Amino acid sequence: MTSLATGFARTQRWLRAHPLALDGALAAAVLICMVVGSFADPNGRHGPEFGSRTPQLRSVVLMVPAAGALVFRRRNPLAVLVLTGAVSVVELVTGDPPAPVAMSAVIALYTVASRTDRPTTWRVGLLTMAVLTGAAMFFGSPPWYSQENLGIFAWTGMAAAAGDAVRSRRDFVGAIRERAERAERTREEEARRRVAEERLRIARDLHDVVAHHIALVNVQAGVAAHVMDKRPDQAKEALAHVREASRSALNELRATVGLLRQSGDPEAPTEPAPGLEVLEELVITFRQAGLPVEVARADDGIRLPAAVDLAAYRIIQEALTNAQKHAGRDAKAEVSVIRVGPTLEVTVLDNGAEPQGQTVGGGHGLLGMRERVTALGGTLTTGPRYGGGFRVQAILPLKTRTGEDR
Repeated sequence: MTSLATGFARTQRWLRAHPLALDGALAAAVLICMVVGSFADPNGRHGPEFGSRTPQLRSVVLMVPAAGALVFRRRNPLAVLVLTGAVSVVELVTGDPPAPVAMSAVIALYTVASRTDRPTTWRVGLLTMAVLTGAAMFFGSPPWYSQENLGIFAWTGMAAAAGDAVRSRRDFVGAIRERAERAERTREEEARRRVAEERLRIARDLHDVVAHHIALVNVQAGVAAHVMDKRPDQAKEALAHVREASRSALNELRATVGLLRQSGDPEAPTEPAPGLEVLEELVITFRQAGLPVEVARADDGIRLPAAVDLAAYRIIQEALTNAQKHAGRDAKAEVSVIRVGPTLEVTVLDNGAEPQGQTVGGGHGLLGMRERVTALGGTLTTGPRYGGGFRVQAILPLKTRTGEDR
């Protein structure tokens, strides 16, 4: 079954890439149908009877250009309709009884209706219906109300209606696809804009916080090097200033990085977060806010690189904040921190009733987590859990890209 579906899909793609071959096959099929139909007598005792009549040579000669014109029906549908319609009128007027050459005009009318607008379909459809039906009724074999004449009227009307329906559906599907692509482009552009703005904000804040202290460290280090041999007491004092300035720079840097993502989020903890050493304090704040949280750790008490430690803490903080906001009143959360070989696996699960709410809007939360993990060379997986709830899993390397080992 799979191979059959694959073969059908491959054939469909090939025909879509070679429309002229498809139209050629259609023209050959229409020619065969017209030739076979010309051997049938529609007025038999028990319906159409084959073998009771044979087509005239003139009718066969008219069938060939009528069917051959269908090969070019996509390139110039109106011209093909005019040609097939004219050949059909000639056969209806001169044939006795006429062969079903009008079948080619029906196919051509369908093509015009499926590839033009509705007003054109109405005008061309009514004109074709009137010309073919009038030629059959007034110049064809009597009586004028025979089923062959009524059949021409019905088939031309159905061809125009079917072509118009196909065109309408194609336009509808195209409009939906265009809106989806435009929405996707808008989301991607919005995400890129937010990332660019956030990076600019981080760079600006880090410059404001660190520049002064680094400049002070540089000056004091130069003083200490200059007076080290002659005035060691003054050098010692300068080194003390260096130590104090560097400590202040580190504290402000940690505070800035910890608070950058929390503007406008009063429910999230706003204190600087050094890492997993204060994970229990973070969990307590969520428990006090009404979210039961269970913690399981199997990280062997290792000393994590600062970037990994901070990223793990922030991922847990953001995931629990999302659970508290979106998972519902009776939700519970589970946090696990496990060392797996050279990586640290951080997982946050909740059993909320509406986990999809955590992904709506594409806000800074999940985007920020993914930025942190990607910057460290890790992987982040987020999504609904089977049976309800949401799952956030981050795999962080214990050796970061900057070369800081565990």
